Amino acid sequence: MAKDVEGPEGFQTRDYEDPPPTPFFDAEELTKWSLYRAVIAEFVATLLFLYVTVLTVIGYKIQSDTKAGGVDCGGVGILGIAWAFGGMIFILVYCTAGISGGHINPAVTFGLFLARKVSLIRAVLYMVAQCLGAICGVGFVKAFQSSHYVNYGGGANFLADGYNTGTGLAAEIIGTFVLVYTVFSATDPKRNARDSHVPVLAPLPIGFAVFMVHLATIPITGTGINPARSFGAAVIFNKSKPWDDHWIFWVGPFIGAAIAAFYHQFVLRASGSKSLGSFRSAANV
Repeated sequence: MAKDVEGPEGFQTRDYEDPPPTPFFDAEELTKWSLYRAVIAEFVATLLFLYVTVLTVIGYKIQSDTKAGGVDCGGVGILGIAWAFGGMIFILVYCTAGISGGHINPAVTFGLFLARKVSLIRAVLYMVAQCLGAICGVGFVKAFQSSHYVNYGGGANFLADGYNTGTGLAAEIIGTFVLVYTVFSATDPKRNARDSHVPVLAPLPIGFAVFMVHLATIPITGTGINPARSFGAAVIFNKSKPWDDHWIFWVGPFIGAAIAAFYHQFVLRASGSKSLGSFRSAANV
């Protein structure tokens, strides 16, 4: 599938041919332990992700609550929260990439499914595992921080005062687009073959994408860009405000993921034009 060729400026690159798309529905996967191992990895990774990040959010609110003896600039601040989310994604993607692909996010799974990188069965099982892992992760936070959990919002996502629904939805769409676009770019095997002289540790740019998006959108929605993260927090916190706004944290990320998949596959990779060219060539034979 690949051979060394002379690239620009004398660098050795690899001539690459795309692998065939993953079957839409592959029932044979259900007989393989590798699928269930990957589902377990997604569950555990999402559990750890929510546990650490939601604890960070609540810890910051405790330390910055002046009525409870905190100080205005106490705690890690928004910058620290963004680092917690981005850093955990870096760690967990690094740990699970070789097992499950390191999705840890239904929006990422959805985008990769649209690009035919994973089958429908795997996508559905991943999303279920991610949501269950998120619920368990936030459940541990509530168990260990029961005295503060409810008082400080439970780490739940909702639209901040002063922002309308359209703004919140746009923030989630654009933020998820940045994340999923980064995932496609960082894990693109053709790019890795072509630019082999520029090594890319995929979890690093993905973690930085999460970090940067959180800096921009924490003041608007608390930053979802991960439906499992928002769902787990909403289930355990179970108050009206997060549930009223909850649809934003599914619709926005799924739209953003779909746009990113289309942009990468059909604009940057030109998969559509190559398929059309192959069809025309076959028709002329």
